[in-house]
Amino acid sequence: MSDALTHECGLALVRLRKPIEWYQRQYGDPVWGLRKLYLLMEKQHNRGQDGAGIAAVRFDALPGEPFLERERSGKRNPVERLFDDALAPVRALGDEALRTAAVAELKRRIPMLGEVLLGHLRYGTFGGRSADACHPFLRRSIVASRNLALAGNFNLTNAPELFDLLVEYGLAPVGGSDTGVVLEKIGHAMDCEHDALVSTSGPGSFKNLEGRELAAEVSAQLDYGRILRRAAEKFDGGYTLGALVGNGDCFACRDPAGIRPAFMLVTDDVVAVASERPALASVFDVPISQVEALEPGHVLTVKRSGEIRSQRFAAPAPIRQCTFERIYFSRGNDPDIYEERKRLGTQLAPRILERLGGDVEHAVFSFIPNTSESAYFGLVQETERILRARGAERVVQLQAQGPVAESVIVKLMDVRVRAEKVAHKDQRLRTFITHDAARRDLVAHVYDITHGTVQSEDTLVVVDDSIVRGTTLRDSIITILSRLRPARILIASSAPPIMYPDCYGIDMSQLGRFIAFEAAISLLHQRGDARILQDVEALCREQESLPPDRMQNHVRLIYERFTHDEISGEVARLIRPRSGEWDGPVEVVYQTIEGLRLSMPDHLGDWYFTGDYPTPGGLRVLNRAFLNWCSKNDSRAY
Repeated sequence: MSDALTHECGLALVRLRKPIEWYQRQYGDPVWGLRKLYLLMEKQHNRGQDGAGIAAVRFDALPGEPFLERERSGKRNPVERLFDDALAPVRALGDEALRTAAVAELKRRIPMLGEVLLGHLRYGTFGGRSADACHPFLRRSIVASRNLALAGNFNLTNAPELFDLLVEYGLAPVGGSDTGVVLEKIGHAMDCEHDALVSTSGPGSFKNLEGRELAAEVSAQLDYGRILRRAAEKFDGGYTLGALVGNGDCFACRDPAGIRPAFMLVTDDVVAVASERPALASVFDVPISQVEALEPGHVLTVKRSGEIRSQRFAAPAPIRQCTFERIYFSRGNDPDIYEERKRLGTQLAPRILERLGGDVEHAVFSFIPNTSESAYFGLVQETERILRARGAERVVQLQAQGPVAESVIVKLMDVRVRAEKVAHKDQRLRTFITHDAARRDLVAHVYDITHGTVQSEDTLVVVDDSIVRGTTLRDSIITILSRLRPARILIASSAPPIMYPDCYGIDMSQLGRFIAFEAAISLLHQRGDARILQDVEALCREQESLPPDRMQNHVRLIYERFTHDEISGEVARLIRPRSGEWDGPVEVVYQTIEGLRLSMPDHLGDWYFTGDYPTPGGLRVLNRAFLNWCSKNDSRAY
């Protein structure tokens, strides 16, 4: 994605299945679990660079000793900073002490040495950039089983309503962020579960128990399926949550539509959960087939006793897994994602050849940024396959007319696409200057070109995984590519045009920032048809007070007036640099919705392309985003 977005936090949970002494004997490393947590977070560092946090629960802490620890950082390179601090006591002890010291003593000297560990990488879509905004969030209590450390990859569309609901319960929540609201909702449900268990009419009646015996029995009977059914009943959004409980329990859950990703691994040594499948396979050295998806609408629980449960906590819903995860956010070393991205490029090939008029001799294929590389491979391979098939057809036609010279056959069948690495990103260059003119100049140097790869008669075909705002294309990429002096530049987006806001984890809630929306508005004005904007605004205002499940997508009326190619053509005009020495044409070819679905049939979360939202709250966000645009209000729509 040439336009940077904040998005898709990362989650990591590690629960040891054996006593720490076992890892000390088996691996010579009592902090084996903590090191695995570090690796899981580093393998997912693409998912969060605004901050990070870790938490640990220690089993069998003596009265007066801490049993739940947490550290967070909002500084640069937060994962490194956190684990430098967490492992500092380990380095001070030395290898011999690690192998021989009693675990109880090690726990006193290493605060993060625990049996249950939780990590989070933050990309902020809301809130500040300080450590206070980083997960895990804590809910403290002097009762161990009422302590909660919560982290997640999620956004809720209805956090204000959930906040008001907490107030109705008689609670006094502080702050209105969706993370804080989720924490308090789950915490309140845990309190209700405790109260029900100790009541004479509740699901567990412990009349003959009191004190520590009663607390231990209640702790053992806590049912997180029941807790989450109560807590998440009114959640509207996409979420993956991981949590540690002070009594040693832990759980991870996923929204019923499967919008946010979550994967789990169970071995003899560990139960682990992460946002990305290859991270688990790599860190624990298992075949990727051993890593399973956490089922949507289910909670995976590991009790302090070691019992593992998977329970449904939400009613089944149509599965709408996020396609952006596959197109861009997740790392491409998952074999399924790699093949899906290649298929996206494959789907583009016929239309690219049509734009080229079949003339690949005067075309150079490349890609920007690196996340587009897999789609680029698919495009190149499919283009060559199509050309070879055409060559074979031509050979058959010629042979029907008489003998064909070997040189002619070789020429028709020896097809090679000119594939070049025409641009390289300077990873060290940071566009931190805020003065607009100076920043634009700096942005124009983020990429370096490879001189001599393109001739003046060539069409330069460049694959981008998606085009969101178009600003980086206009201000940087096309300006840089134009220095190669091609005859024309053709930008091929492996994703369809982004027309609607997202509100389930990606920071794309401002409708006016989408280049496809800008193109549609521009076309309306060019055709003297801007009155439709007033009609859509009136329709949106009429339904503003309706509950989300009664709302409609009226913004669709704007896009329905134009064809896919008309939107693409206007986007191409808008992303062309305003001035410069190069005056060649720029064209844009977008992926189609049909091509997207053929490429990843199991991932149907395409609301940012189609406006077909997986929960009612999405329509309310869309409605608010359009009204914000009408009133020139640049604030977040949820």
